[in-house]
Amino acid sequence: MPSEIGLEDYAGFLPPARRTSVVPPVSEWWPWRNHRIHLLRFRDANAPVRLLVVHGAGAHASALWPVASLLTGRGFDLTAVDMPLYGRTVTRSRRTVTYQDWVDLLADLISAEDDGRPVILLGASIGGLLTVEAGARSHRVAAVVATCLLDPQKRSARSAMTRFHSLALIFMPLLKLVRGPIARIPLKVSWIADLRNMGRDSSLGRLCAKDARGGGAWVPLGFLASYMQHSHSEARTAHFPVHLMHPELDAWTPVELSEDTLQTLHGPTTSQLLRGCGHFPLEEPGLADLLSGLEKVAAAAVSGIESTPG
Repeated sequence: MPSEIGLEDYAGFLPPARRTSVVPPVSEWWPWRNHRIHLLRFRDANAPVRLLVVHGAGAHASALWPVASLLTGRGFDLTAVDMPLYGRTVTRSRRTVTYQDWVDLLADLISAEDDGRPVILLGASIGGLLTVEAGARSHRVAAVVATCLLDPQKRSARSAMTRFHSLALIFMPLLKLVRGPIARIPLKVSWIADLRNMGRDSSLGRLCAKDARGGGAWVPLGFLASYMQHSHSEARTAHFPVHLMHPELDAWTPVELSEDTLQTLHGPTTSQLLRGCGHFPLEEPGLADLLSGLEKVAAAAVSGIESTPG
Protein backbone atom coordinates (compact mmCIF):
# COMPACT_ATOMS: atom_id res chain seq x y z
CA MET A 1 0.00 0.00 0.00
CA PRO A 2 1.26 3.52 -0.74
CA SER A 3 2.37 5.54 2.26
CA GLU A 4 -0.12 8.03 3.64
CA ILE A 5 0.38 11.64 2.61
CA GLY A 6 0.84 13.81 5.67
CA LEU A 7 1.62 17.25 6.96
CA GLU A 8 5.33 16.84 6.29
CA ASP A 9 4.70 16.32 2.58
CA TYR A 10 2.97 19.69 2.31
CA ALA A 11 5.52 21.39 4.55
CA GLY A 12 8.14 20.41 1.97
CA PHE A 13 6.69 23.02 -0.39
CA LEU A 14 7.38 25.88 2.01
CA PRO A 15 10.47 28.00 1.38
CA PRO A 16 13.43 26.19 3.04
CA ALA A 17 13.89 28.94 5.62
CA ARG A 18 10.29 28.50 6.79
CA ARG A 19 10.26 24.72 7.21
CA THR A 20 11.98 24.67 10.59
CA SER A 21 9.29 27.01 11.96
CA VAL A 22 6.44 24.54 11.40
CA VAL A 23 4.95 23.58 14.78
CA PRO A 24 3.23 20.15 15.05
CA PRO A 25 -0.47 20.34 15.92
CA VAL A 26 -2.52 18.47 18.50
CA SER A 27 -5.41 16.41 17.10
CA GLU A 28 -8.84 16.64 18.71
CA TRP A 29 -12.28 15.33 17.82
CA TRP A 30 -15.63 17.10 18.03
CA PRO A 31 -18.95 15.23 17.66
CA TRP A 32 -21.38 16.91 15.29
CA ARG A 33 -24.55 15.22 14.00
CA ASN A 34 -23.41 11.92 12.45
CA HIS A 35 -19.76 12.99 12.16
CA ARG A 36 -16.63 12.98 14.27
CA ILE A 37 -15.02 16.24 13.18
CA HIS A 38 -11.23 16.24 13.22
CA LEU A 39 -9.55 19.43 14.44
CA LEU A 40 -5.89 20.40 14.51
CA ARG A 41 -4.96 22.72 17.37
CA PHE A 42 -2.29 24.95 18.77
CA ARG A 43 -3.79 26.18 22.02
CA ASP A 44 -2.72 29.52 23.45
CA ALA A 45 -4.97 30.61 26.30
CA ASN A 46 -3.19 33.96 26.47
CA ALA A 47 -3.71 34.77 22.79
CA PRO A 48 -6.24 37.59 22.34
CA VAL A 49 -7.58 36.17 19.07
CA ARG A 50 -8.70 32.77 17.82
CA LEU A 51 -8.02 31.80 14.18
CA LEU A 52 -10.12 29.11 12.51
CA VAL A 53 -8.60 27.81 9.26
CA VAL A 54 -10.92 26.30 6.63
CA HIS A 55 -9.76 24.38 3.56
CA GLY A 56 -11.30 24.15 0.11
CA ALA A 57 -12.04 21.30 -2.30
CA GLY A 58 -8.49 20.09 -2.90
CA ALA A 59 -6.94 20.12 0.55
CA HIS A 60 -7.61 19.47 4.25
CA ALA A 61 -6.47 20.69 7.66
CA SER A 62 -3.06 18.98 7.57
CA ALA A 63 -2.31 20.44 4.14
CA LEU A 64 -2.92 23.98 5.40
CA TRP A 65 -1.30 23.49 8.79
CA PRO A 66 2.30 24.21 7.67
CA VAL A 67 1.20 27.73 6.71
CA ALA A 68 -1.14 28.24 9.69
CA SER A 69 1.47 27.08 12.20
CA LEU A 70 3.79 29.89 11.14
CA LEU A 71 1.48 32.08 13.24
CA THR A 72 2.25 30.28 16.50
CA GLY A 73 3.68 32.64 19.07
CA ARG A 74 2.16 35.64 17.28
CA GLY A 75 -0.95 36.02 19.42
CA PHE A 76 -3.21 33.42 17.80
CA ASP A 77 -5.04 30.44 19.26
CA LEU A 78 -5.10 28.19 16.17
CA THR A 79 -7.62 25.63 14.93
CA ALA A 80 -7.84 23.99 11.50
CA VAL A 81 -10.87 21.86 10.65
CA ASP A 82 -11.33 18.83 8.40
CA MET A 83 -14.67 19.34 6.70
CA PRO A 84 -16.85 16.23 6.10
CA LEU A 85 -15.52 13.99 3.29
CA TYR A 86 -11.97 15.34 3.83
CA GLY A 87 -9.02 14.76 6.09
CA ARG A 88 -9.58 12.55 9.12
CA THR A 89 -13.16 13.55 9.83
CA VAL A 90 -15.30 10.42 10.19
CA THR A 91 -18.72 10.39 8.52
CA ARG A 92 -21.25 7.59 8.87
CA SER A 93 -23.03 8.33 5.61
CA ARG A 94 -20.60 9.92 3.18
CA ARG A 95 -22.97 9.64 0.23
CA THR A 96 -25.52 12.03 1.74
CA VAL A 97 -23.17 14.91 2.62
CA THR A 98 -24.06 18.23 0.97
CA TYR A 99 -22.46 21.66 0.87
CA GLN A 100 -25.17 22.91 3.23
CA ASP A 101 -23.70 20.51 5.81
CA TRP A 102 -20.41 22.39 5.47
CA VAL A 103 -22.13 25.72 6.09
CA ASP A 104 -24.08 24.36 9.08
CA LEU A 105 -21.03 22.65 10.58
CA LEU A 106 -18.86 25.73 10.38
CA ALA A 107 -21.55 27.97 11.88
CA ASP A 108 -22.10 25.50 14.73
CA LEU A 109 -18.37 25.14 15.35
CA ILE A 110 -17.96 28.91 15.63
CA SER A 111 -20.73 29.00 18.24
CA ALA A 112 -19.53 25.94 20.14
CA GLU A 113 -15.98 27.31 20.40
CA ASP A 114 -17.04 30.77 21.59
CA ASP A 115 -15.01 31.78 24.65
CA GLY A 116 -15.47 35.52 24.44
CA ARG A 117 -12.42 36.21 22.28
CA PRO A 118 -12.86 37.54 18.75
CA VAL A 119 -12.50 34.90 16.06
CA ILE A 120 -10.97 35.38 12.62
CA LEU A 121 -11.81 32.92 9.86
CA LEU A 122 -9.17 32.10 7.26
CA GLY A 123 -10.79 30.51 4.21
CA ALA A 124 -8.67 28.99 1.44
CA SER A 125 -9.97 28.47 -2.10
CA ILE A 126 -13.71 27.66 -1.97
CA GLY A 127 -13.39 27.91 1.81
CA GLY A 128 -13.26 31.67 1.30
CA LEU A 129 -16.92 32.37 0.51
CA LEU A 130 -17.87 29.46 2.78
CA THR A 131 -16.38 31.27 5.79
CA VAL A 132 -18.26 34.47 4.93
CA GLU A 133 -21.52 32.52 4.57
CA ALA A 134 -21.14 30.63 7.85
CA GLY A 135 -19.70 33.61 9.71
CA ALA A 136 -22.75 35.71 8.86
CA ARG A 137 -24.74 33.61 11.33
CA SER A 138 -22.41 34.43 14.22
CA HIS A 139 -21.95 37.51 16.37
CA ARG A 140 -18.43 36.46 17.37
CA VAL A 141 -16.70 36.67 13.99
CA ALA A 142 -14.45 39.71 13.93
CA ALA A 143 -13.25 39.30 10.33
CA VAL A 144 -12.76 36.90 7.45
CA VAL A 145 -9.54 36.59 5.48
CA ALA A 146 -10.08 34.77 2.19
CA THR A 147 -7.53 33.74 -0.42
CA CYS A 148 -10.35 33.31 -2.93
CA LEU A 149 -14.02 34.29 -3.19
CA LEU A 150 -15.39 32.23 -6.06
CA ASP A 151 -19.16 32.46 -6.45
CA PRO A 152 -20.34 29.13 -7.94
CA GLN A 153 -23.50 30.81 -9.27
CA LYS A 154 -21.46 32.74 -11.84
CA ARG A 155 -20.70 31.17 -15.22
CA SER A 156 -17.16 32.56 -15.23
CA ALA A 157 -16.42 30.96 -11.86
CA ARG A 158 -17.93 27.62 -12.91
CA SER A 159 -15.75 27.64 -16.00
CA ALA A 160 -12.59 28.41 -14.05
CA MET A 161 -12.96 25.94 -11.20
CA THR A 162 -13.29 22.73 -13.22
CA ARG A 163 -10.65 21.12 -15.41
CA PHE A 164 -13.13 21.16 -18.30
CA HIS A 165 -13.45 24.96 -18.24
CA SER A 166 -16.16 26.28 -20.60
CA LEU A 167 -17.18 22.76 -21.65
CA ALA A 168 -18.45 22.19 -18.10
CA LEU A 169 -21.10 24.85 -18.62
CA ILE A 170 -22.96 22.54 -20.98
CA PHE A 171 -23.73 20.17 -18.11
CA MET A 172 -24.58 22.75 -15.44
CA PRO A 173 -28.35 22.81 -16.19
CA LEU A 174 -28.42 19.08 -15.39
CA LEU A 175 -27.41 19.72 -11.78
CA LYS A 176 -31.05 20.30 -10.87
CA LEU A 177 -31.71 16.66 -11.75
CA VAL A 178 -29.15 15.35 -9.25
CA ARG A 179 -31.22 13.76 -6.51
CA GLY A 180 -31.99 10.36 -5.02
CA PRO A 181 -29.63 7.52 -6.05
CA ILE A 182 -27.92 9.75 -8.62
CA ALA A 183 -26.82 12.14 -5.87
CA ARG A 184 -25.04 9.28 -4.09
CA ILE A 185 -22.75 8.45 -7.03
CA PRO A 186 -19.15 8.97 -5.86
CA LEU A 187 -16.69 11.01 -7.91
CA LYS A 188 -13.03 11.66 -7.29
CA VAL A 189 -12.28 15.35 -6.72
CA SER A 190 -9.23 15.22 -9.00
CA TRP A 191 -11.49 14.20 -11.90
CA ILE A 192 -13.36 17.50 -11.62
CA ALA A 193 -11.11 20.11 -9.99
CA ASP A 194 -8.24 21.64 -11.94
CA LEU A 195 -5.62 20.53 -9.41
CA ARG A 196 -2.89 20.94 -12.02
CA ASN A 197 -2.96 24.63 -11.11
CA MET A 198 -3.00 24.18 -7.34
CA GLY A 199 0.44 25.78 -7.09
CA ARG A 200 3.27 27.20 -9.11
CA ASP A 201 5.15 23.94 -8.55
CA SER A 202 3.32 21.32 -10.62
CA SER A 203 4.33 18.60 -8.19
CA LEU A 204 2.08 20.20 -5.55
CA GLY A 205 -0.93 19.58 -7.77
CA ARG A 206 0.13 15.98 -8.28
CA LEU A 207 0.49 15.53 -4.51
CA CYS A 208 -3.00 16.93 -3.88
CA ALA A 209 -4.48 14.73 -6.61
CA LYS A 210 -3.13 11.51 -5.10
CA ASP A 211 -3.93 12.50 -1.50
CA ALA A 212 -6.92 10.34 -0.58
CA ARG A 213 -7.82 12.76 2.21
CA GLY A 214 -7.69 15.82 -0.07
CA GLY A 215 -7.81 16.23 -3.84
CA GLY A 216 -7.90 12.46 -4.28
CA ALA A 217 -10.97 12.04 -2.05
CA TRP A 218 -14.23 10.56 -3.28
CA VAL A 219 -17.26 12.82 -2.83
CA PRO A 220 -20.89 12.25 -3.80
CA LEU A 221 -22.23 13.92 -6.92
CA GLY A 222 -24.89 15.47 -4.69
CA PHE A 223 -22.24 17.39 -2.77
CA LEU A 224 -20.81 18.90 -5.95
CA ALA A 225 -24.28 19.74 -7.26
CA SER A 226 -25.30 21.36 -3.97
CA TYR A 227 -22.17 23.51 -3.97
CA MET A 228 -22.62 24.67 -7.56
CA GLN A 229 -26.23 25.65 -6.84
CA HIS A 230 -25.67 27.33 -3.46
CA SER A 231 -26.57 31.03 -3.63
CA HIS A 232 -24.47 32.18 -0.63
CA SER A 233 -27.21 34.71 0.11
CA GLU A 234 -26.31 34.86 3.80
CA ALA A 235 -22.80 35.99 2.90
CA ARG A 236 -24.33 39.19 1.52
CA THR A 237 -25.78 39.98 4.97
CA ALA A 238 -22.40 39.85 6.78
CA HIS A 239 -21.34 43.10 8.41
CA PHE A 240 -17.85 42.10 9.57
CA PRO A 241 -14.79 43.05 7.50
CA VAL A 242 -13.81 40.69 4.69
CA HIS A 243 -10.19 40.88 3.57
CA LEU A 244 -9.39 39.31 0.21
CA MET A 245 -5.72 38.27 0.14
CA HIS A 246 -5.52 36.70 -3.30
CA PRO A 247 -2.41 35.02 -4.72
CA GLU A 248 -0.91 37.22 -7.42
CA LEU A 249 0.05 34.36 -9.78
CA ASP A 250 -3.02 32.16 -9.27
CA ALA A 251 -3.31 30.15 -12.51
CA TRP A 252 -6.51 28.43 -11.31
CA THR A 253 -8.87 31.15 -10.11
CA PRO A 254 -8.23 34.64 -11.57
CA VAL A 255 -8.28 37.44 -9.03
CA GLU A 256 -10.94 39.26 -11.06
CA LEU A 257 -13.50 36.59 -10.16
CA SER A 258 -12.87 37.06 -6.44
CA GLU A 259 -12.91 40.84 -6.79
CA ASP A 260 -16.34 40.63 -8.44
CA THR A 261 -17.70 38.70 -5.45
CA LEU A 262 -16.03 41.05 -2.98
CA GLN A 263 -17.94 43.96 -4.48
CA THR A 264 -21.27 42.25 -3.70
CA LEU A 265 -20.59 42.06 0.05
CA HIS A 266 -22.22 44.65 2.29
CA GLY A 267 -19.62 44.90 5.05
CA PRO A 268 -16.21 46.61 4.95
CA THR A 269 -13.82 45.01 2.46
CA THR A 270 -10.17 45.26 1.48
CA SER A 271 -8.10 43.56 -1.20
CA GLN A 272 -4.42 42.87 -1.65
CA LEU A 273 -2.29 40.55 -3.76
CA LEU A 274 0.01 37.95 -2.24
CA ARG A 275 3.12 38.63 -4.28
CA GLY A 276 4.60 35.75 -6.23
CA CYS A 277 2.11 33.16 -4.92
CA GLY A 278 0.16 30.48 -6.76
CA HIS A 279 -3.35 29.33 -5.77
CA PHE A 280 -1.97 27.61 -2.66
CA PRO A 281 0.00 30.56 -1.19
CA LEU A 282 3.36 29.02 -0.27
CA GLU A 283 5.90 31.25 -2.02
CA GLU A 284 7.70 34.35 -0.83
CA PRO A 285 7.18 37.24 -0.57
CA GLY A 286 3.44 36.54 -0.70
CA LEU A 287 3.61 34.12 2.20
CA ALA A 288 5.05 36.91 4.34
CA ASP A 289 2.28 39.20 3.01
CA LEU A 290 -0.35 36.71 4.22
CA LEU A 291 1.18 36.33 7.68
CA SER A 292 1.64 40.05 8.23
CA GLY A 293 -1.84 40.73 6.86
CA LEU A 294 -3.36 38.29 9.34
CA GLU A 295 -1.46 39.94 12.19
CA LYS A 296 -2.86 43.34 11.19
CA VAL A 297 -6.39 41.96 10.96
CA ALA A 298 -5.94 40.42 14.42
CA ALA A 299 -4.68 43.70 15.87
CA ALA A 300 -7.73 45.47 14.44
CA ALA A 301 -10.02 42.81 15.91
CA VAL A 302 -8.51 43.26 19.36
CA SER A 303 -8.71 47.03 19.22
CA GLY A 304 -12.13 47.02 17.64
CA ILE A 305 -10.91 49.24 14.82
CA GLU A 306 -11.26 48.32 11.17
CA SER A 307 -7.97 48.58 9.34
CA THR A 308 -6.58 47.90 5.92
CA PRO A 309 -3.98 45.12 6.18
CA GLY A 310 -2.21 46.11 2.96
